[in-house]
Amino acid sequence: MAKKATTRKKVSRKKPAEPEKLDSFEHPVPGTFGELLGQEQAVAQLEAALDADRLHHAWIFHGPRGVGKFTAALAFAALALDDTTARDLSGNLAADPESRVQTLLHSRSHPDLHVIAKELARFSEDSKVRSAKLATIPKDVIETHLLGPASMAAKINVGGAASKVFIVDEAELLDRSATNASVQNSMLKTLEEPPAGTLIILVTSSEERLLPTIRSRCQRVRFGPIPDDAMQQWLDAEGYSGSHLDWARRFGGGSPGIVKEAIETGLVEWHAQVQDMMDRLVAGHFPVEMGSVIGAMVESWASARVEADKRVSKEASNKDGADRMLSMLGEILREKIAQAAASGDEHAMELSAQRIEVLDRARGRLFANVPMGMVFEAMAAELAQPSTLSGV
Repeated sequence: MAKKATTRKKVSRKKPAEPEKLDSFEHPVPGTFGELLGQEQAVAQLEAALDADRLHHAWIFHGPRGVGKFTAALAFAALALDDTTARDLSGNLAADPESRVQTLLHSRSHPDLHVIAKELARFSEDSKVRSAKLATIPKDVIETHLLGPASMAAKINVGGAASKVFIVDEAELLDRSATNASVQNSMLKTLEEPPAGTLIILVTSSEERLLPTIRSRCQRVRFGPIPDDAMQQWLDAEGYSGSHLDWARRFGGGSPGIVKEAIETGLVEWHAQVQDMMDRLVAGHFPVEMGSVIGAMVESWASARVEADKRVSKEASNKDGADRMLSMLGEILREKIAQAAASGDEHAMELSAQRIEVLDRARGRLFANVPMGMVFEAMAAELAQPSTLSGV
């Protein structure tokens, strides 16, 4: 009996997308310490280090988001790489703006300045790394863009305090997950015994998320919120105005970066709607739509962010947006506490304090990867009855 002919269905195998060209990843042109506002102590510490005979090889620039840490890291790198760096007539450290090093830095073509960010995963040769959600800085990025280049000779060596500089932005995102616990550990040997001329700067707004063994090998520079007079100087220079400015300034808490983001990415438009819902909730009228409305606002903000930069991860943007929403709710509740304190209403103060604890739990759930919609729905219910749910 003849065998029945069979036809084999072709399986379509989608070819993984090719990595983007690395030259499309650009970091800002380095500025100067003079561009930093309200960070005189940090600048003095860095200038003193550059004045010394030998520059320490590993640094942590820590402090709130948006206060100038990354700007300072680029300026520090520009001075460390340049052998023309010296005190000017005003007594400040500066490099010759027409030197070879400065020319290369301002054209974004200096081969020994390496800026490392989570977005570099999009340029990986490994398709799994390229397609991963940008919630951390993966090991592949550190190996490719820090550990590998650090072990090689500098391409240019003109006699500066450093011949190679590596700036790790958002260093708190260096992967510490159970499956990738070795990411930070993999840096320890380089941090402890770096090749000659190597300078590594970890920029972070959450220093506590770096391993103690990492922190112990680094010099630390603290960047604080900028004072009111410096903030006003910055606002005047930027030309910001409008009815939302007072709120944005309070929300920023001394961070020009946060104020700028609030105004330019639409967070100020959130405030009136969120304030209204919180006012109703505090008055005893629970807005049943609160969880879904807040979730939709964050979702829209995150989508716009991804649309503006295709390399940005939607999941990471959702978490960033949710974090900003929780910060906004916290700011509103702190205002409620101040108002209750002024009127002597201790019960209202205690309820607002309990609601801030609800926000802390919500933030913990987000970082535990609970779906954002579920987090906000649960948060809204808990905000309505914080005293009965404070143990949840």
